[in-house]
Amino acid sequence: MNIYVSNLSFHTSESDLKDLFSQFGAVSSVKIITDRETNRSRGFAFVEMPSEEEGKAALTGLNNKEIEGRALSVAVAREKEKRTGGGRDFSPRSNNKRFF
Repeated sequence: MNIYVSNLSFHTSESDLKDLFSQFGAVSSVKIITDRETNRSRGFAFVEMPSEEEGKAALTGLNNKEIEGRALSVAVAREKEKRTGGGRDFSPRSNNKRFF
């Protein structure tokens, strides 16, 4: 089960999260998401637990639990949405004109 954890303190480490979730069962991976430029935590993470049952126990046991002065938000992670486009519209009708 892939679990989304948010409202993390910037001081929480991956090993802290692994220890916390290990109380409910096996943890296969922990990944705190960091800012590309500063390498500082963005305040959320993903925890992978191989057992669905243990993952659900962690959801129930840790949601709204206060860690380092912050109430964690713990939920089942959603699949990453596929992004389309991403570029500007340089068609003749667009206001985004390119001049070479």
